[in-house]
Amino acid sequence: MTLIYGHRGAKGEAPENTLASFQTCLDHGVRRCELDLHLSRDGELMVIHDPTLKRTTGHRGKVVEHDAADLVRYDARTCGPEWRTPCPIPRLSELFEQCDFEHWQLEVKSASKVRAARMAKGIAELAKHHGLTDRISVTSSSREVLRAMQNLHPEISRGLVAEHAWLDPLKVAQHYGCDLLALDWTLCSPERLSKAQKAGLHVSVWTVNDAALMRRLADFGVDSLITDFPGRAVATLWR
Repeated sequence: MTLIYGHRGAKGEAPENTLASFQTCLDHGVRRCELDLHLSRDGELMVIHDPTLKRTTGHRGKVVEHDAADLVRYDARTCGPEWRTPCPIPRLSELFEQCDFEHWQLEVKSASKVRAARMAKGIAELAKHHGLTDRISVTSSSREVLRAMQNLHPEISRGLVAEHAWLDPLKVAQHYGCDLLALDWTLCSPERLSKAQKAGLHVSVWTVNDAALMRRLADFGVDSLITDFPGRAVATLWR
């Protein structure tokens, strides 16, 4: 059976990367999620996709220019589906405490060597504290992030996020000891999928919102798909 991951919770159904979005995902019976992380100015892991605040909150500046105590007061409903109640930017620790997911794909965007190391340490400490070390995969398209995870916390699963085929995604994933390949669905040919799976990689394709495409990729044999509409995916693939 093809597994389903909610993209930023349930991005197509609720404000992305908010507690409301992740709860919507869980309400559909989907207990796997993908989310994005950035560091606050005071070093806390915040769940937000963009490095800047404008698109989702309307505030100016970068995430890293604001302390966590301020970020959690910003309403992240500016972009996406309408929602009646405020949806603050959550800390990762808050989601770990409140959401019972079986598995988390934690995507870390590009980062400097120092920042990548800080994020690797922060994720590892939080995961250990909440007993989730074996239920997370840290994913990234950044070689710096994957290298930091591999060198500093090899006990945590790693995944390459591959959007372009100018470098062989399989070779890059293997180089950093990944066991997950998060593949743009346009790159997911039956040949590439088979080769990756034979190499021991879990292949997760993104972002898949069309029901016919969901069925086609499931027929290919992808291990999981990441979708903005987990409810639609459940109706398409599990019923």
